[in-house]
Amino acid sequence: MERIERSWTSWHDRAVEPLIRESLLCLMPNDEWPETEAIGGWWKRQNSPEIDPVGADREPVVRQVHFVGSVKWLEAQLFGRHEYDVLVRDMVAVPGAGPDTPLVAVSRCGVADGPSLSAH
Repeated sequence: MERIERSWTSWHDRAVEPLIRESLLCLMPNDEWPETEAIGGWWKRQNSPEIDPVGADREPVVRQVHFVGSVKWLEAQLFGRHEYDVLVRDMVAVPGAGPDTPLVAVSRCGVADGPSLSAH
């Protein structure tokens, strides 16, 4: 148990992100994204940048990206300006996403005032 607790911060995202994607999929389609039927993630082979979640019309071949986001599952830190700025910088790497693609955040501790998100 001590080893798991010691290393939790190094691997907890990989444990939580699939659960979050599946949970978001249970909420779709909704009024804001009525055509979203797939929730996945996108990253390069080097895992940088990593955009997760990505809401899209279908899978495995996406025709339209509906939103991109970031999961921050920290025990004592809000999703803040830094995380938002990284998401804005990296989102353009996602095929089908652009500067007008809505942004979402999933955070264990909430979202700080300031970042302009479509949902959190």
